[in-house]
Amino acid sequence: MSIRRTTKAARGAVAMASAVGLALVVAGCGGGSDGGGQTDGKNPPSRSATPKDGGPGTPAADSSKVIGEMRGPDGVVVTLNSVVRDSGGFVTVSGTVANHGSRAFNAIDWRSNETELRSRSSISGATLVDKAGKKRYLVLRDTNGECLCTTGLSGLMPGASRPIFAQFPAPPAKVTEVDFQLPTMPPASVQITD
Repeated sequence: MSIRRTTKAARGAVAMASAVGLALVVAGCGGGSDGGGQTDGKNPPSRSATPKDGGPGTPAADSSKVIGEMRGPDGVVVTLNSVVRDSGGFVTVSGTVANHGSRAFNAIDWRSNETELRSRSSISGATLVDKAGKKRYLVLRDTNGECLCTTGLSGLMPGASRPIFAQFPAPPAKVTEVDFQLPTMPPASVQITD
């Protein structure tokens, strides 16, 4: 056999191996299973439960209505626009975080201290406090340990703002006033609407 034929055969074998490898990669990344984003517990989910860009999936708040405001260090302001109880037994807090300071803001101090959860730069440390009932409600989690809240809150530049939300278990129906709390920020007393 000549060197020319051997080279052609080797190229064909490499091309075939590459095609098979690519087909396996594409099949492994396919979205056809009904896993619903479930993982084996060893690897993180392929995407967060909430978009990091505040795009579709982030509850929209009526930014013209202000029901509470929290002013923190370095010019960070959280404006609360709604606290809504839904029929599924949840309360969703929606608002905006704005950076009126002179340096980039990272919400690393707003995350929860729970080590087994995955939400990093987020508002997973937020709580609702029912002072009359003496109960504190934590942000809900999905089955992968991700908070049902805004994630990816890093690098918020001076002058920029971003919508935020967090979902909590609903307090009893008779509870209509709660305190929304974020670490490093003063609490804001807000009314729950149905």
